Amino acid sequence: MSEQKDTPEENIEKDTIYYDQRSVALRTTQSIYFVKEHDKATMLGLLLNDYKEKQVVIVVKSKKKADALSELLSSKEFNATAVHGNHRETQQQEAAGKFNDGSLHIIITTDMILKTLGLENIKLVVSYDLPELTQEYYNRLAYMKEQGESIALINPEDEPYLSDIEYNMKKEIEEKTLEGFVATDTPMHMNKTKKDRTKKPRHRKNKTKKEQE
Repeated sequence: MSEQKDTPEENIEKDTIYYDQRSVALRTTQSIYFVKEHDKATMLGLLLNDYKEKQVVIVVKSKKKADALSELLSSKEFNATAVHGNHRETQQQEAAGKFNDGSLHIIITTDMILKTLGLENIKLVVSYDLPELTQEYYNRLAYMKEQGESIALINPEDEPYLSDIEYNMKKEIEEKTLEGFVATDTPMHMNKTKKDRTKKPRHRKNKTKKEQE
């Protein structure tokens, strides 16, 4: 009996990369770390020690935060730069080109700018800040195209967004702890302005929605 060969149409089907939420979630290795906002930068530096030679995208909410992280990581000898709306388009594309050819390893940017960069060969996406819109989280993962890894740093204020993401995904993202990381006390000025939600159930919103069905 002759060996059956795939038709050209079947080969195309096998090579197709799907970008719907379920496909993106299934092909991406995801993990989360719970951490207070003031400790995120310290944790990030420790996490990235295992990814120094890989192409990494860090997504933040603000230009100011992107610049601060770029300065911090560069001081720790990471090959990193911030790319945001204050940079000219030529500067943005120059950074994207260096990332794509491997001469730049880490780009710190926002969701809005990330959409325009056309980055390739991303191996890790770090959600330093979770997006308020669930779809933006999946968009971040989709930029990796093939199998990749996603890490999200979750502070107490992020938990409602995490709950929405997991409810939409219909599964919990694996929670990890980082060996060698030591949490510090919350600065007094932050205690006055932010509520501590760490004792509330992680999936409060999930349970509420299920109860309503």
